[in-house]
Parts: sequence; C-alpha cells; structure tokens
Amino acid sequence: MPPPHERHERTTEHDEGSPTNPVKFLGQDYQKLLQKSLRRKELYKDELFPPNSSSIGTLNKEAKLDYNNVIWKRPSVLSPGKPFFTIDGMSRFDYEQGFKLGNCWFLASIGALISKDEETSFMTKHIINQVLPAGQTFSNNYAGIFHFRFWRFGKWIDVVIDDLLPTIDDKLIFVGSKTSNEFWPTLLEKAYAKVCGSYGDLDGGFMSEALMDFTGGVHMEFVLNEAPTYLWDIMDRAAKSQTLMGCASYDSPITSPIKYYFVCICWMTLQGCCVAGMTHEIYCVYNVFNSFRSSLWDTVSKQDLKCRERLENGEFWTSMEDFTRNFESLDICCLSPDFLDRSSGCHWKSQCNFGKWIAGTTAGGSMHNMATFWKNPQFRVRIEELSEDCTHEEGAENILVSLMQNHEKRTRSSQKNFMIGFYVFMVSIDRCSSAGFTFQRDCRRVSFQNLREVMGFFWLEPGEYLIVPCTENPGQTASFVLSIFSKHETHFE
Repeated sequence: MPPPHERHERTTEHDEGSPTNPVKFLGQDYQKLLQKSLRRKELYKDELFPPNSSSIGTLNKEAKLDYNNVIWKRPSVLSPGKPFFTIDGMSRFDYEQGFKLGNCWFLASIGALISKDEETSFMTKHIINQVLPAGQTFSNNYAGIFHFRFWRFGKWIDVVIDDLLPTIDDKLIFVGSKTSNEFWPTLLEKAYAKVCGSYGDLDGGFMSEALMDFTGGVHMEFVLNEAPTYLWDIMDRAAKSQTLMGCASYDSPITSPIKYYFVCICWMTLQGCCVAGMTHEIYCVYNVFNSFRSSLWDTVSKQDLKCRERLENGEFWTSMEDFTRNFESLDICCLSPDFLDRSSGCHWKSQCNFGKWIAGTTAGGSMHNMATFWKNPQFRVRIEELSEDCTHEEGAENILVSLMQNHEKRTRSSQKNFMIGFYVFMVSIDRCSSAGFTFQRDCRRVSFQNLREVMGFFWLEPGEYLIVPCTENPGQTASFVLSIFSKHETHFE
C-alpha cells in the first residue's frame, strides 16, 4: 500500500479558498464585523492583532525601537486633511520604506504588483483588486476596518485589520505613503504583518514569497550567472503577460541583507535603445532605496531620452550585460507559464496536491536514506503527447514542479524551514518497493534548500513518472503543497 497523501485539484471557482470564496483568516468575517461596528457606531478594534508590542514583535537590533514611545493612531488623526485609501489610483511611487524594518523584499513585491503604465499593465486590475478589494474608503460606511487577500499555501485567505497604526512622534514607524493622507500601503503592510504574526516577522525574507502570496501563481527563478541566452525573450514575453518580476542583489559578505528590486521593460525600446552609437536591449529596474545616474545618458538621442524620465523616482536603466553581472537572481511569478511558449495557442495545465511528512510514517528523507526513502508520499503522473498548439524547441522544458513546505505555525519567524527537494522517476518500478528505488537510474531532482518553496523545470517525454517530495533528513514533520504545471495533458493517481 502506498504512503498516504491527499490530492486535490486547484481550488475551483466557488470552493473555500478560491479567489471568490477566500478562507476567513482566524475566523474573522469582514462583512459581519463591518456591519456590527456600523450598528454600534463605533470604530473597529482588532482583538486578534491588538495595538501593542505583541503585534510589533521582535525587531532587529539596529532598529533600536523604544516600545514605550509607540502610540497607535488612526489615519483620521495622522492625516493633515481628510484621509484617503488611494489618491488618483495606486502607483509604485506612492510609498517609502520605514526606518525600523528590513522588509524590502515585501516592498519590492508591492511595487511589482502595482507596476503599471498607461500603455500597458504588468498586472491586471483584476489581480490588484484580488489583493486590495475595491470600494474601501474613509468616507462611505467607514468603521475603522479594512480587509486584504493573500494566497497562502494553496488557498486564498481574507485578512481583516483595524486602521490603528504604530507611530512615534506622529510619524509612522513602518511603511508610509509619500502623500501624507494616503494610506493603502500602510494598511496593506499591516494586513501582511498580521498574516505573518507581527511586523517583526516581516524582517528579512525572499521576494518570491510575497510574489506568490499576491498571485497564487507559479514562481520561476533564474540564476543570472547561468541565465539562458534567450533571457531577454523570456522577460519580454513575461512583461506582456500577467507577470510580476523582481531581482536580487547580494552585498558582500553574503551574510549582509539582500536588496530586492522589481523589473520593468522600456516598451518604447523593445527594438533597442541607441547608446553611444550602439543598440542595446535595456531594462528598467526600480530601487526602493535611491536613484541612479549615468553619464552615458549624455550620448542618447532625444527620442530615446524618454526612457530617462522616471529616473528621479528611483528607477534606473540597465543593459542585459550589466543586469546579469550585477544581480544574482531573477524571480518571475505569474498565473500561468503560458508566456514561456512562443505559440499563443499553447496553454499550460496545473494541478495542486497537498500532503504531509509525518515522523515515523511518511517522513523518509532523501535518497541518502534508502532504508526509509520509499516511505515518502509518492505522486504518479502520466504525461500525454504534446499538443500541436505547443511548440517543442530544443532545450525547452515542458514540466514545472513546485514544492512548498508549511509548518502551520502562527508566526513566520517560528517556521524554521527544512531542507526540501524532490525526485522525478520514470516509472518502471513498484512505487512501494525500497529495492525498486535502489536500482532506479532514470531520475531527475532539484537540489535541497531550506526555503519555503523550491522549483524545477524539466523536459519529460510522454510516459508515466513518479514524483517524490521529501525533506533531506528523515523524521521531519511538515505539511507541503506540490504543484505541477505542464504543457501536456497530465493525469494523476
């Protein structure tokens, strides 16, 4: 008998945890709490994320925060005039990082979420409204209560907050808007802090986490010193799709904080920008910290100088050569990896599987532990022939596998990630047999990493395969979400 595991299709339209029917986080119902506050004619106060030091959490030592000086105030008190949720829509230039929290990974993800120009939207309004539900204001039916939605471990959740915000000397401690009476960035940050456990739980992280929590989509990582020669083409197609992009820069030493940025493409120069007599493919990168200048812009024509207009806002332009040399990784997050295929008629299919590693039963560890490896949950998949609508290019991948671990802890900082990975076997074995695994040679794998999520791209011929997600060491208990994206029709057992 194979090891026990659960398997579920990705949540359908009306299932609990779907975009239209999110799980009520901590059991709080936004509409009921709103109506209750309106009936009582009182401003809502969230007892599950109270305005005290427990919600701020433990900050890094450099913050030097005196908790006794923190006063929680509502926007109506902080704003010099009437407060607004948004003013003239949302922009990546609306907000600035607080001086007490190292959460640039989260802020860069916000920028990627709302990064849009008049000509094109890098994320559709539908997805933005999924995270920031429309119709929230400080005027009509205002009761000091707001809500936001995030995708967490396979399900959408609806998070309720009050609008009491931590301040010192009437200044916001954490994220603030550059417009003093606009509050959507501050409230969004508070909602995400509540999900993670506290503001302190936002200190340090990976941009891919927030990108996935904003979309419920698939995450792809490209290590830039190993980037494919067609990376520009991938990014070009990604930018034209419902896709978020971000990149990371590591300071030296490696233990220094990671700096995150989000990436746009200069649409007017997709054919190249003439710099010093040469044509270059260039990217627009937004840095949440400061602005950049270059004397090379003096050589650019007036037409192409339009690319420079936004430099004052913290954006800078970079060539592909400089991009891959100065950044370590590129994260792309999207609802579907359809953009990877040149054919517009090719649509990737997806399936989401839930399971658990349980010490003593289904936590068998990696193949270095052959006596127990076969006890791990196993997912059998049959891949059909490739559709005529999908192209098969030399070296192209047709399967993307994502494994995400979930320790079901209340606070993000208490979730100590295990080293996780997975193996993909061509099925010619009894999946319950330890001896079968011992002599199995047709095997693909991803490297074990202590991240929330690991992923791998593969080219797999039509046939039957066995996917075995596992922790590196046996006996480690955790839940997991295994997602499969395929250009082919796939069937699971």
